[in-house]
Amino acid sequence: MADLRSEFIGIKSPNPFWLASAPPTDKEYNVRRAFQAGWGGVVWKTLGAEGPPVVNVNGPRYGVVHGPDRRVLGLNNIELITDRPLEVNLREIKQVKRDYPDRALIISLMVPCDEDSWRDILKRIEDTGADGVELNFGCPHGMAERGMGSAVGQVPDYIEMVTRWVKQYSRMPCIVKLTPNITDVRKPAEAARRGGADAVSLINTINSITSVDLDLFAPEPTIDGKGSHGGYCGPAVKPIALNMVAEIARNPATAGLPISGIGGVTTWRDAAEFMALGAGNVQVCTAAMTYGFKVVQEMITGLHDYLDRHDMALSDLIGRAVPNVKDWQELNLNYVTKAVIDQEACIKCGRCYAACEDTSHQAIAMKSGRVFEVVEEECVACNLCVDVCPVQDCITMRELAPGETDLRTGIARGDYANWTTHPNNPAATAAE
Repeated sequence: MADLRSEFIGIKSPNPFWLASAPPTDKEYNVRRAFQAGWGGVVWKTLGAEGPPVVNVNGPRYGVVHGPDRRVLGLNNIELITDRPLEVNLREIKQVKRDYPDRALIISLMVPCDEDSWRDILKRIEDTGADGVELNFGCPHGMAERGMGSAVGQVPDYIEMVTRWVKQYSRMPCIVKLTPNITDVRKPAEAARRGGADAVSLINTINSITSVDLDLFAPEPTIDGKGSHGGYCGPAVKPIALNMVAEIARNPATAGLPISGIGGVTTWRDAAEFMALGAGNVQVCTAAMTYGFKVVQEMITGLHDYLDRHDMALSDLIGRAVPNVKDWQELNLNYVTKAVIDQEACIKCGRCYAACEDTSHQAIAMKSGRVFEVVEEECVACNLCVDVCPVQDCITMRELAPGETDLRTGIARGDYANWTTHPNNPAATAAE
């Protein structure tokens, strides 16, 4: 059986599945239950400076986006960092780490953006036995308006500056948690590396309003008739997170920088996709909040089975897809496919026909008896029919063999050619 033991920036854990800094990691009781369920590590909910505790709202804290079956696709969260006293959190962290020495325990931190505040909080946590710190430069609500969270994470110079302070005043490995609320995630990642960060984690939540109460005319969740923007997470953000992880992994200035992948990890497959794009481990929140801590057992079993089937080690998976992530102009424009409908699997629902006829290229014909056939002369291989078909593998894409004529263009499939060499590219023509 595949060995899932993980070592991330020198931090060992029995598997690569960590709970992200969030409500599920807010106290000793929760973290102990998480470790008993099988989680390899935990990032403790963000701690702030000692003093008057943070005040969270006492009404609804979450908005939600449901799928048609009420499956949770995304959560909007307006909760702030921990509202429990710093000393209580530190005492509990120390106790948990003492009892679970083989599990990763990371402390998430957020304090004002000045050197004294960071030096003080780092001194306070030094003797907890924690394995590392994660700098919360991502939270987009509440704390950002106070000059912390994403207010820091959106300014690369601040990221570099604070990271340097942390490396100066702490012995612990340092993970910088990045905000997705930025145009180019590579810039803050580069700043974190310049500051001496051992790793980055991403993505934190996306600034959002998930819905509006059309009776109260206020964003949801609603507090006394008013609402606020919050942080969006869950399966719906996974595509955004995957892209940002890949951007950092393939950027020459950040290549090799360890990445902890976050954003919509719900199954082992999600985790494997993050790892294939360069993440050394993953962090999970919404799945645990939706299904409970034991959801990790499916992740562990599924990843074990996948690696065994492919005769791969965990280390073989990490970054394996990165070389295949390319910019658009590098894609092979001479690669041609055509849709094929399996008539025996077809349930004659007509979704492919409606989608193609109304919104695409009129490349599916409806024959007598609601038989749907591909019109190859019109098919541009957009894949929309595959995506809307409710029957898996009923519609597939057939690759044209080299030299085979594309009936739509009348051109035989040629060798690899991308936009940089295409005759329609004026720059390519000029270069010749």
